[in-house]
Amino acid sequence: MLINLSVLFDKPTGITTYATNLFPRLQSLNPTLLIAEPVPGYCCYEIPGNLSPASGSRGHLRRLGWTQFKLPQIYRQLKASLLFSPVPEAPLFQGCRSVVMVHDLIPLRFLELFNKSPLRYYFRYYIPQVLGQVEHIICNSEATAADIVDFWGISAKKITPIPLAYDSDHFRPLTLPLNEQPPYFLYIGRQDPYKNVRRLIAAFAKVRGECELWIAGTQDTRYTPSLEQQAKELGLGSRVKFLEYVPYEELPILLNRAIALVFPSLWEGFGIPVLEAMACGTPVVTSNCSSLPEVAGDAALLVNPYQVEEIAQAMQMLLENEGARSRLKQLSLQQAQQFSWDKTGEQTAKVLQQYL
Repeated sequence: MLINLSVLFDKPTGITTYATNLFPRLQSLNPTLLIAEPVPGYCCYEIPGNLSPASGSRGHLRRLGWTQFKLPQIYRQLKASLLFSPVPEAPLFQGCRSVVMVHDLIPLRFLELFNKSPLRYYFRYYIPQVLGQVEHIICNSEATAADIVDFWGISAKKITPIPLAYDSDHFRPLTLPLNEQPPYFLYIGRQDPYKNVRRLIAAFAKVRGECELWIAGTQDTRYTPSLEQQAKELGLGSRVKFLEYVPYEELPILLNRAIALVFPSLWEGFGIPVLEAMACGTPVVTSNCSSLPEVAGDAALLVNPYQVEEIAQAMQMLLENEGARSRLKQLSLQQAQQFSWDKTGEQTAKVLQQYL
């Protein structure tokens, strides 16, 4: 079996986090890793290092070309019986038996936001062709499985939802020294419109009391300037901080010190930041739609992400109510224990084994 790791790069996104944590748990299947930098202890086949999202749109295009034309040659050269990809990409019309992972269908759900994006065509034309030809589809939530059925008419029998997980050695409650900084609410993620950061800032403007809003994630010239302008116009000044990309090793400290993670996304395939926050015992405010209730269970405050007032009320309550924060901390830690990469890997290996 081949595992296609052409999407890996050194600034973890949800897909990279998934792939990096999954392949070590598939060792029982004796896979060959298609990877740019060989990993000791694994059978590896070296591939170009410029195929990942780190190379921008050109990286995506190069990867799609490599997948269609070079990957089938590798498949035949290595006499593979199955290809597993952590993204919904596989050679078309080449006779390569494949199982792929679908993370979300957000560009189809929010067509108006992706009107000029190449992703619109990728999701509308390429992925349906791939999913029609693969042996089986893995996805990360019941919500994503339902979207695959609804948008593309694929049989639910061909789909297995397997939840993602978190690094339990990394994301956990920490005992930290007293912090002189003001208390803060935290958002982690991109700033695309469907992430709903604009309504989050509007909600924060309604919160009374001494606190800040920290927005962690790579700044985007398409969106960050207008969000900074919004904060300025609302008179929030330095109370809203844009932190840029936060290194992985710093995330647990950032989460542990936060009043709460506020993640009011309009749609998520899974929502790893919610799970990582809960694993730290950090209270969570998140949306009552898509996969987020599957991840949060009863351990978070669920709000209508379109209602600024609801988001603001949840934030205000957590700022003022220490008892509510303590209760959510305990519930969060219990909920997080239901997820593990070992469990994700075991369930994935079980699916793949059926097609070997």
